[in-house]
Amino acid sequence: MLAFLGAIICIIASVHPAGTAAPAAAAPAADNDSAAAALLPAADKGLGALHGPAEALASAGPRLPGGPPPPLFSRFVCTPLSAECPATGTGPAAGPGPGPEELLALRSAAAQLRRTALEQKERIRMDQETIRELTGKLSRCEGGLRSPPAAAAPPAAAAGLRAAPRPGTMGHPPAEPPAVRELEEAVRALQDRIDRIEQELPARTNGSAPTAPALARDALHTKMEQLEEQLLSKILTLQKERQAASTDRSQQQHDIEKELNSLQNRVTELEHGPPGYSPPDAFKVTIPVQNNYMYARMKKSLPELYAFTICMWLKSKALAGLGTPFSYSVPSQANEIVLLEWGTNPLELLINDKVAQLPLSLKDKAWHHVCVAWTTRDGKWSAYQDGEQRGAGENLASWHAIKPQGVIILGQEQDTLGGRFDATQAFVGELAQFSVWDHMLAPAEILGLANCTSHLQGNVIQWDDQAVEVFGGASKGGFTACEEGRKA
Repeated sequence: MLAFLGAIICIIASVHPAGTAAPAAAAPAADNDSAAAALLPAADKGLGALHGPAEALASAGPRLPGGPPPPLFSRFVCTPLSAECPATGTGPAAGPGPGPEELLALRSAAAQLRRTALEQKERIRMDQETIRELTGKLSRCEGGLRSPPAAAAPPAAAAGLRAAPRPGTMGHPPAEPPAVRELEEAVRALQDRIDRIEQELPARTNGSAPTAPALARDALHTKMEQLEEQLLSKILTLQKERQAASTDRSQQQHDIEKELNSLQNRVTELEHGPPGYSPPDAFKVTIPVQNNYMYARMKKSLPELYAFTICMWLKSKALAGLGTPFSYSVPSQANEIVLLEWGTNPLELLINDKVAQLPLSLKDKAWHHVCVAWTTRDGKWSAYQDGEQRGAGENLASWHAIKPQGVIILGQEQDTLGGRFDATQAFVGELAQFSVWDHMLAPAEILGLANCTSHLQGNVIQWDDQAVEVFGGASKGGFTACEEGRKA
């Protein structure tokens, strides 16, 4: 037990400075030594027996010129204790041993002092690192500005004065040693010098001419902007070239199809020998297969119309549904005028996407003469098959004007202007004598066209070999309306 107490006394002596020469009873709780002494058992051979000479203690601490004398530090000499412990039994010479509470207090004090020593050591190390970092920063700032040395540190920090340590108590951390306070003063002095240099830096920068790095940076930014403009211009040029190439490719494809159709027609004529004279309207367009690429196109468009009559000869070969004998599309409306029979639906006339069902029957694979007439006044319409009126009605796109500059396609329904065909809505069969008038024909005129007693030509669109183009495998052939009708 005495060996353990001697170790605790050595730890206390190596950490805390000694108090003044006054007895511990005169200044209770004045410093940590007195607090530690109060916890030890009272005996003639106490802490005073372990102190060295006072002269050696006085000469041990450094003393700065002009400053107060350094505090005295106690230097304890740990001497080996006798292994024989006084008996704590029941004999008359036996004295009372330390109790459990005193041992617990001594252990707590030793642990607290040890933690305090480690914390102060770590703090001193961190302050030293901070001083080195701030000193390096100050040197860089002074070297970059080439300014005269800043004011010296405060006298208190330069002289290294150390204030007397403030005593603590056993229950609280002890006062900081003088070395820690000196480090803090030096740190504050360095921070003051850095603050003054940073305040002078903007004024010097504003008053000086642009430096070489700033000029180089501006030149680099200018060069980058020029390169960005050139890159953007190149991209726009490439986009225009791509669009022009796409347009040229479409035009070339159209020209190639036109040439192929012309060659096919020429081959057909040569195979059948030199044809005799025939009028320009004595031909038909044949679409043999239901697909989305065989069709005929009228070269001429429609003007603005407030009434019309459209007539044609047709022969359907479809198994179910007539398809689309013709469609007229404009940029703002794909279904401006459409004659359509799709799937199991009846034959329909669409004007400006408005629908009227026509009671016509054209699925017997025979030639039929078909006419549809319409006027914008009250949206009146009528439908004829083989010269006879089969249906009529009103309110079909009333007061609507047929828009001009559209595209007329025979055999396909247009979902966009001049294209985007659907194979399920295509016409399969033969077409002839497609004509358009700008008014509603009288029933007698329509009857004359159907029984071949009249050769009335459309005053808007006439059926002419030079006015019709065929594409995708559709072909032209000879046709005489009355002869074909009698054969049917």
